[in-house]
Amino acid sequence: MSKQGQSGGEVWKDRKVVVAVTGGIAAFKACTVVSRLAQAGARVQVLMTEAATKFVGPLTFASLSGRAVITSVWEAQEAHDSEHVHVARWADLVIIAPCTADMLAKLAAGLTDDVVSLTACAKPQKTPLLLAPAMNEQMWVNPITQRNLATVKQVLGYMTVGPEDGWQACRTSGPGRMSEPEAIVAAAEKLIQ
Repeated sequence: MSKQGQSGGEVWKDRKVVVAVTGGIAAFKACTVVSRLAQAGARVQVLMTEAATKFVGPLTFASLSGRAVITSVWEAQEAHDSEHVHVARWADLVIIAPCTADMLAKLAAGLTDDVVSLTACAKPQKTPLLLAPAMNEQMWVNPITQRNLATVKQVLGYMTVGPEDGWQACRTSGPGRMSEPEAIVAAAEKLIQ
């Protein structure tokens, strides 16, 4: 992050950022992404899939962002409010970190069965979306995953950061490790400027 971003300068001040967390072990790194953005002055709204809540609790993200975390589209529908549409329109930037193979497939196919994929689909075309893929090496190199990646980049115009080579939770080393929080925030900063 630039010195301006570290000091809460003009880059992030009052910028509205959605950080959407999906169900992978790399979800713990999203905590640092949220914290860095909030410290730099961004207004951060966290969305989580049900699977993500198995790795990091919503209370952690609520504490870091200063906002209640949205974990289900049904909560909003019970209140007769299209929260996912509101959040999608509110955002200056959407970051999905980690972006699992499952979420990548949903985005490429236009499936919207959770609050993250639904919000991504509902966002205005002009709002940038940054993906931080994270998955096992074999999942990453799978031709279907690579096809889905090409679809979200070429058809939907989504940007990506990573993944990197490195140690993975499955006790192997290779491509698929989510980029470090600093790299994700730096890539986001380029999109927001």
